[in-house]
Amino acid sequence: MRAPSKKYEKKKSPRTTPPVVLVRLNPLVALETQPDGSIAAHVEGYSEPLGTFSAAAAERALELQTGLPLPRSEGDAVEREVERLMRQLARRGLLEYRLARTGDANDLVTIEPQTPDYWPRTPKLDDAATVVLSRFAYLRRRGTEMILESPRAGALLRIHDARIAALLTILATPQKISRIRRLDGYPGPALLALLLDCQILIEVDAAQRDTLRKAEGDDGLVLWDFHDLLFHARSTEGRQANPLGGLYPHTGLIAPLPAIRPAWPGKRIKLPESDRIASPLEQLLHDRHSTRDFDNHKPITLAELSTFLNNVARVRAKWSGQLEFADDGPDIEYTSRPYPAAGSAYELELYLAVANCDGLTPGFYHYDADAHALAAIDVRPQHFEAMLQSAGFAMDAPSPPQILITIAARFGRISWKYSAIAYALILKDVGVLIQTLYLVATDLGLGGCAIGTANIDLFAKMTGLDIHVEGPVGQFGLGRGMEPPPAG
Repeated sequence: MRAPSKKYEKKKSPRTTPPVVLVRLNPLVALETQPDGSIAAHVEGYSEPLGTFSAAAAERALELQTGLPLPRSEGDAVEREVERLMRQLARRGLLEYRLARTGDANDLVTIEPQTPDYWPRTPKLDDAATVVLSRFAYLRRRGTEMILESPRAGALLRIHDARIAALLTILATPQKISRIRRLDGYPGPALLALLLDCQILIEVDAAQRDTLRKAEGDDGLVLWDFHDLLFHARSTEGRQANPLGGLYPHTGLIAPLPAIRPAWPGKRIKLPESDRIASPLEQLLHDRHSTRDFDNHKPITLAELSTFLNNVARVRAKWSGQLEFADDGPDIEYTSRPYPAAGSAYELELYLAVANCDGLTPGFYHYDADAHALAAIDVRPQHFEAMLQSAGFAMDAPSPPQILITIAARFGRISWKYSAIAYALILKDVGVLIQTLYLVATDLGLGGCAIGTANIDLFAKMTGLDIHVEGPVGQFGLGRGMEPPPAG
């Protein structure tokens, strides 16, 4: 028998140290240490004090510019000090993390936190475990980099090694950890642990191959389409670190569109002017406007709030009906409320952060639209204040509103029925409800202002609800507006 040709012999790759996770400063951040041991972070013209540390810890902290290993639980006093500094930087979103081999200046992966409290964890892997890529994970190009992310993840990963992208293709089908370890270009256990920690990889039972939609670790996720959860997470605050809001990002690149669309060419039919007296509805539509400045010396009253909620969201009727197109389908419950909603699902709920209301204790409440009652929710004062302050900032107002209404959606009420358009229908319902809030507030002589964003992570902390089960899709500031100064 002929000896095999050398070109078909399997080459043995040289032994290399497995990659490790290193902590480093965001490239825009610089640390400044003072002789007294105080350390401050400088970023984009701002300075943030971080506390006082020993001389040894301050000296070691300077290595964060290139990267320090994740602190060990059994570390010495200096390492514990450095960890305290790292945690403070992490909470402020001033760190990133790199996966690299010791002594190698090139990253295999760069990890960008998307939530303020993200901290990488690398749990021990079980060789017998079976993992698969989450159906919410995706690769995309950002500039000249390849990005791996998921709306469920607390961080995104910049992929610098093409072999990792190839590995992700293999992970589209369930694989045992023991088999992944034997693959060519295996990047080491730290990356797999990071992907599992970010829920970009999920652990599944080998028997679940045919039910992978149900194997994301939470039954509530079965109801979500990929594009809906992505849009929800990336168009709100709390689960992403991208610039958000009125930043005019295309200034100097593209001219702004005119306020009025250029007329279509051809013949136009001039419509006659109405000469009838305006109806109350027409007058309300004419008077409606956004109010950003509230008179805290004359707060809204509990009676006014009760009338407001009664007219915008109270349940008017309840009934049930059998599932369409199915003789043996389940009965589905429906309600009727003052505004229209897709499929009569009425998935929207109102949560009130009450700062100043005559007759009502400040706090966080859920409006029970069936019982016409407010249920108090115990929340941390710092979360309550953060929600109000964020709303005031978003409104560009001198102070927060007297009452901040968070419009939350019970997503399953819509996605149980509608495919591909569920989240779009929710946003349409939000628009309808906000117009109703404006009109009723105007009719009661109150002021209101729609707010374009909300923090889904903060809401989850305040309510204990998972972001994919029930979460904010809009906000509305309510209160008594400041009276205009007398003329003359």
